[in-house]
Amino acid sequence: MLRLLIAALALCLSLPVFAQPKPQPIVIGEVHVLQSRVLGQDRRITIRLPTGYADKPDRRYDVVYVIDGGPEQDFPHLAGLVQSADVNGTFEPLILVGIETVKRREEITPAVADPAPYVAELGVAPGGAARFRRFLAEEVKPWVEARYRTSGRDAVMGESLAGLFVVETLFEMPVLFDDYIAVSPSLWWERMKYGREAAAYLRRLPPGRRRLYLTLADEGYWHEQGVDALVAGLKKAAPADLQWMYVPQGGTETHASIYHGAALDAFRAFYGTPSRIYLPGALLSGRPLRQRTPQEEIRRARECTREVARKTNPGETRTGHEKITYECLLYDLGPRAAEGRFDR
Repeated sequence: MLRLLIAALALCLSLPVFAQPKPQPIVIGEVHVLQSRVLGQDRRITIRLPTGYADKPDRRYDVVYVIDGGPEQDFPHLAGLVQSADVNGTFEPLILVGIETVKRREEITPAVADPAPYVAELGVAPGGAARFRRFLAEEVKPWVEARYRTSGRDAVMGESLAGLFVVETLFEMPVLFDDYIAVSPSLWWERMKYGREAAAYLRRLPPGRRRLYLTLADEGYWHEQGVDALVAGLKKAAPADLQWMYVPQGGTETHASIYHGAALDAFRAFYGTPSRIYLPGALLSGRPLRQRTPQEEIRRARECTREVARKTNPGETRTGHEKITYECLLYDLGPRAAEGRFDR
């Protein structure tokens, strides 16, 4: 037995040892530390640049600012969504900027008339939203614009309390951003103040082309009633230059599950790119690849942009492909909007 063990050991020692290659990390972005005078402390800012950013020095990009966007918060999963457009081409490349929150219940919440119930239930005194907006306006946005090729069109997005911050920012400092993405915003705040007073806020909006994407999960209670009140205010008083859409998802999503899919839906709504249906080969259609018709050649030669694309959805184009081959199409993808006035 001992001889067999010695022989086995000798065999193992005689086998060649191959060096294992060092694993390489998958890089989804960068983390910068911004010294904030407004907040009186350092704050991490996360950045994802479009693929090929360095190779296109003349191109500029829209920017999406994410509240709760630290490296351990919502930035990584949203960066993955933005990267998916590199693969499927369903929306334009953009610069993703995550802003870390440290004490979010304090930092991004509106002021309240009586802090006591909030301290009792949330464990903190709220009311830091105005200062956090100053941080964005005076420090974060200038820092981003000085370092990256931005287009000048910016969006802010957030979920839950960060969604409340998005809605309040539209009402209190509407010139700070152009586009607003509010996912299940906590509009129960202050007995649904921002729903109840939505019409008054909307009537005070200054002129300017803005967009709002609003969605809600299954929260119920004042959370849902506050969003319903905001939708009613939008229907009643939204100015003509505010495009908005309300996409309720309470039948399919919870407060914990809604953000990722809703973010993708918002990206495709705001930044969607047109596409074409091409002639299929024999492996897909079961028929030999035919020659293009003269009409198809004309369609194929035309430039395909958002401005000339025909708006449609997969339900309308899933049959009858032969009639629309090479047509420039802009798809309305994802869940349907229940209310709104929005032109993709």
